[in-house]
Amino acid sequence: MSVTTTPSTSTALWRDGDHPGRRVFAPIGDLLLESGDRLPGVVLAYETWGELNEAKDNAVLVEHALTGDSHVVGESGPGHPTPGWWPDVIGSGAPLDSDEYFVVAINVLGGCQGSTGPGTRAADGRPWGSRFPRVTIRDQVAAEARLADELGIIRWHSVIGGSMGGMRTLEWVAGHPERVGTAVAFATGGYATAEQIGWSQTQILAIRNDPWFHGGDYYDREQGPQAGLAIARRIAHITYRSEPELHERFHRDVEDEAAGESGRARYAVESYLDHHGGKLAGRFDANSYAVLSEAMNSHDIGRGRGGLRGALAPFAGRLVIAPVDSDRLYPPRLSEELAEAAPTARLTAIHSAVGHDGFLTEVDQVAALLRGIFDGADRS
Repeated sequence: MSVTTTPSTSTALWRDGDHPGRRVFAPIGDLLLESGDRLPGVVLAYETWGELNEAKDNAVLVEHALTGDSHVVGESGPGHPTPGWWPDVIGSGAPLDSDEYFVVAINVLGGCQGSTGPGTRAADGRPWGSRFPRVTIRDQVAAEARLADELGIIRWHSVIGGSMGGMRTLEWVAGHPERVGTAVAFATGGYATAEQIGWSQTQILAIRNDPWFHGGDYYDREQGPQAGLAIARRIAHITYRSEPELHERFHRDVEDEAAGESGRARYAVESYLDHHGGKLAGRFDANSYAVLSEAMNSHDIGRGRGGLRGALAPFAGRLVIAPVDSDRLYPPRLSEELAEAAPTARLTAIHSAVGHDGFLTEVDQVAALLRGIFDGADRS
């Protein structure tokens, strides 16, 4: 099922040749944001697997993390700079079985893979750039709810996501409890902690202090703030992995390749971080990274709802909370707080030496958890 198959004037400034790939583009109209600003002509890009049944009760929403997108499974190629980020999770016979479920993944509002964001063209034909308004997790879910309406989905069978995707999953639970049957939140919490906000601010400053940032209006210049974005990614990637994992992989090993004016050889961990920083800078928009990071900082499902317990109380569906036991960015205590606030919730850990990224790397455990939830599940 689709809304529209061609990009509108708000589609992204594609880095890969204006090819939509598997994406479908849905105009959802103007969106009134929490800030009071009105964002006009919003378009959301999404991908689907399977078919929506006649009863429209088999739809599953998969929410991506900060630098993910709607391409949950599949190969890289035109329109898709990277392969799917949750391999083998969706498909015929997969945990999210496309023979039974209609699986939807939406590129988040503010992103850079097809949905309206700072790199998309506004009505005047110029990229939004510095004019793009602040958006929150609640704004992003409000946009997703609008798309669900367009697709005829009154209630999701399930909403599933990790990290920033877990934030949106929990916001669906708190903001639209009647529209979710089952929610599965990996490696996340009910609010952004002071430390998470601090790490985020450091990354945002790395981007905005790049001399090529130009206040966010760099799209028509010879280059953008790729160096700042690469630094931000290096900072983030350290928080995504655990200290023991980095130690075991790299120790104090040194590579033969010299780097920088000093001419010294790089430590192996430096080379690893350089690789990930450069890789992201080649496929992601720096403005989107900053906008999405600030949206994550806004996350607090209890804000204005009586805290975590008040926010979760109206939800009558199943809530599964899955921390990664070695996660230092979203430590398991945050999941335990959620479980305490929602006594009927199921708390089940992903075991990994990796750290926060375990919800992406431990695919077998994720698949087993999802199979356990979905096998024999009704569509209530």
